[in-house]
Amino acid sequence: MVRTPLTPEERERGERFGRLLREARGDRSMTRVAASAGISPETLRKIETGRAPTPAFFTVAALARALDLSMDELADRCAPAAPPLAPPLVPPAAPVAA
Repeated sequence: MVRTPLTPEERERGERFGRLLREARGDRSMTRVAASAGISPETLRKIETGRAPTPAFFTVAALARALDLSMDELADRCAPAAPPLAPPLVPPAAPVAA
Protein backbone atom coordinates (compact mmCIF):
# COMPACT_ATOMS: atom_id res chain seq x y z
CA MET A 1 0.00 0.00 0.00
CA VAL A 2 1.41 3.36 -1.04
CA ARG A 3 1.03 6.26 1.37
CA THR A 4 0.28 9.67 0.00
CA PRO A 5 2.84 12.31 0.93
CA LEU A 6 2.00 14.37 4.00
CA THR A 7 1.08 17.99 3.60
CA PRO A 8 3.18 20.64 5.35
CA GLU A 9 0.26 21.14 7.76
CA GLU A 10 0.23 17.44 8.67
CA ARG A 11 3.98 17.51 9.28
CA GLU A 12 3.65 20.60 11.48
CA ARG A 13 0.83 18.97 13.46
CA GLY A 14 3.06 15.92 14.00
CA GLU A 15 5.86 18.15 15.26
CA ARG A 16 3.46 19.94 17.65
CA PHE A 17 2.26 16.55 18.91
CA GLY A 18 5.84 15.41 19.48
CA ARG A 19 6.68 18.58 21.43
CA LEU A 20 3.56 18.12 23.55
CA LEU A 21 4.53 14.54 24.37
CA ARG A 22 8.08 15.56 25.32
CA GLU A 23 6.73 18.30 27.60
CA ALA A 24 4.21 15.94 29.21
CA ARG A 25 6.84 13.23 29.68
CA GLY A 26 9.00 15.65 31.67
CA ASP A 27 11.69 13.80 33.64
CA ARG A 28 10.22 10.36 32.98
CA SER A 29 12.37 8.20 30.76
CA MET A 30 11.30 7.43 27.23
CA THR A 31 11.59 3.72 28.04
CA ARG A 32 9.27 4.02 31.04
CA VAL A 33 6.59 5.99 29.17
CA ALA A 34 6.79 3.72 26.13
CA ALA A 35 6.41 0.61 28.31
CA SER A 36 3.45 2.17 30.10
CA ALA A 37 1.82 2.88 26.71
CA GLY A 38 2.66 -0.56 25.34
CA ILE A 39 4.84 0.73 22.50
CA SER A 40 8.54 0.52 21.80
CA PRO A 41 10.88 3.32 22.88
CA GLU A 42 11.87 3.67 19.20
CA THR A 43 8.23 4.30 18.24
CA LEU A 44 7.93 6.95 20.95
CA ARG A 45 11.21 8.52 19.81
CA LYS A 46 9.93 8.72 16.22
CA ILE A 47 6.66 10.30 17.33
CA GLU A 48 8.39 12.81 19.62
CA THR A 49 10.80 13.89 16.89
CA GLY A 50 8.12 14.18 14.22
CA ARG A 51 9.52 11.29 12.15
CA ALA A 52 6.19 9.47 12.66
CA PRO A 53 3.80 12.44 12.38
CA THR A 54 0.59 10.43 12.02
CA PRO A 55 0.55 7.71 14.70
CA ALA A 56 -2.38 5.32 14.90
CA PHE A 57 -5.37 6.30 17.04
CA PHE A 58 -4.78 3.56 19.60
CA THR A 59 -1.12 4.58 19.93
CA VAL A 60 -2.20 8.16 20.63
CA ALA A 61 -4.81 6.95 23.13
CA ALA A 62 -2.25 4.75 24.92
CA LEU A 63 0.23 7.63 25.13
CA ALA A 64 -2.46 9.97 26.43
CA ARG A 65 -3.32 7.48 29.15
CA ALA A 66 0.36 6.90 30.03
CA LEU A 67 0.96 10.66 30.28
CA ASP A 68 -2.33 11.43 32.06
CA LEU A 69 -3.59 13.62 29.23
CA SER A 70 -7.10 13.72 27.82
CA MET A 71 -7.71 13.15 24.14
CA ASP A 72 -9.53 16.51 24.05
CA GLU A 73 -6.45 18.25 25.44
CA LEU A 74 -4.24 16.58 22.83
CA ALA A 75 -6.58 17.59 20.02
CA ASP A 76 -6.85 21.18 21.26
CA ARG A 77 -3.13 21.64 21.77
CA CYS A 78 -2.14 20.03 18.46
CA ALA A 79 -4.67 21.85 16.30
CA PRO A 80 -3.23 24.51 14.03
CA ALA A 81 -3.59 28.11 15.05
CA ALA A 82 -6.75 29.64 13.68
CA PRO A 83 -6.08 31.72 10.58
CA PRO A 84 -6.66 35.44 11.01
CA LEU A 85 -10.16 36.54 10.21
CA ALA A 86 -10.64 38.33 6.94
CA PRO A 87 -11.87 41.90 7.26
CA PRO A 88 -15.62 42.22 6.77
CA LEU A 89 -16.73 42.94 3.26
CA VAL A 90 -18.11 46.44 2.94
CA PRO A 91 -20.38 47.04 -0.02
CA PRO A 92 -19.23 49.87 -2.27
CA ALA A 93 -20.84 53.19 -1.56
CA ALA A 94 -23.79 54.07 -3.76
CA PRO A 95 -23.17 56.96 -6.14
CA VAL A 96 -24.50 60.23 -4.86
CA ALA A 97 -27.16 61.84 -7.10
CA ALA A 98 -26.40 65.43 -8.06
